[in-house]
Amino acid sequence: MLQRISKTELIQVQAALLVAIALQFVALKVSSELLPGSQFVIVVIELALAVLLGFTARVRHSRLHNLHHLMSVVLLALISLANISALIFVLHSLIVNHIPTGGEQLLVSAIAIFITNIIVYALWYWEIDSPGLTGRRWSKHDKDFQFTQQDLAAEFPGWQPQFGDYLFLAITNAVNFAPAETRPLSQQAKALMASQSLVSVFTLALVIARSVSILGS
Repeated sequence: MLQRISKTELIQVQAALLVAIALQFVALKVSSELLPGSQFVIVVIELALAVLLGFTARVRHSRLHNLHHLMSVVLLALISLANISALIFVLHSLIVNHIPTGGEQLLVSAIAIFITNIIVYALWYWEIDSPGLTGRRWSKHDKDFQFTQQDLAAEFPGWQPQFGDYLFLAITNAVNFAPAETRPLSQQAKALMASQSLVSVFTLALVIARSVSILGS
């Protein structure tokens, strides 16, 4: 059964998407020296998909479910791959001691990658569990995450997680490299959380640490 997204939640998701795309434009400046103009192409595609999803999410029909599913997958996958690519290019610059943009730009790119990582995984969690923009669950499981409020059903009757809950989950996983109070139940949830932690580890431990040393030299 399709679930209707509230106007407030849709605004929150659209705002998060736009922030992630804007930050990604900053992060991709590092890789653009090897792939000139690549950030413009990626950002334009992401914006087009975000706008299309925003206009159709509230009026979707069951016959359009597969289209929404495909668009959501493409958008989130594109943002994820672009963000990871930006991180790889930054790490490559550090390893070969080639830092064309300087320590300041490298630090800005690292922060942009880190924040984008939080937002895009919050969107992934929301999409697979909520069930997000597609309107249906992806998994055969009843749910992919177990929240504290769901353990206390008597105190929180009828409680359902919103996008803000998944954003909090993404923040705690990025900083602690482990969920604070929400448990992943399915294999896809565990895989997503593991990949987010890996990106956060490399970003914090390698990129930001080296950037600070560059600024202090």
